[in-house]
Amino acid sequence: MDGAITYRNARPGEEIQVCELVARVFNEFVAPGFAPHGIREFFRYVHPEAMQLRWQKGHFALVAVAGDRIVGAIEMMPPDHVSLLFVDASHQRRGISRELLCRSIDVCRTQEPGITDISVNSSPNAVLMYERLGFVQQQSEQEINGIRFVPMQLTLPT
Repeated sequence: MDGAITYRNARPGEEIQVCELVARVFNEFVAPGFAPHGIREFFRYVHPEAMQLRWQKGHFALVAVAGDRIVGAIEMMPPDHVSLLFVDASHQRRGISRELLCRSIDVCRTQEPGITDISVNSSPNAVLMYERLGFVQQQSEQEINGIRFVPMQLTLPT
């Protein structure tokens, strides 16, 4: 066991570790349901240089760390959109996604106090996880550039 999980802002230079985590989880759970062009499109988005550029332009990421290993990560497009949320298979179902989301909402509300909801384009296999976090499906499954997703929304308490 890795011990306690700590949560913090992702640091410059950790893009490779975050992308490696996302790639592992994506390949295991999401990629089997995607066409090859969708997988390529996803990995264009989840590339360390692309991530670094997004962070420089205002996206932010929080990570969950066990020991010296990043085991969870969320990337937000402020003020109110989850662009990535991935937890290593060995650490799933331990509340890490919930904690990353809650901490991200706190950051978003600091930046934009009036936000009333958070959106996500969930992969089809993650819909149940997002529902457990309080998200509600807004539309049926869609596909753009081979990326399959379900638009979902979380209404925030006032």
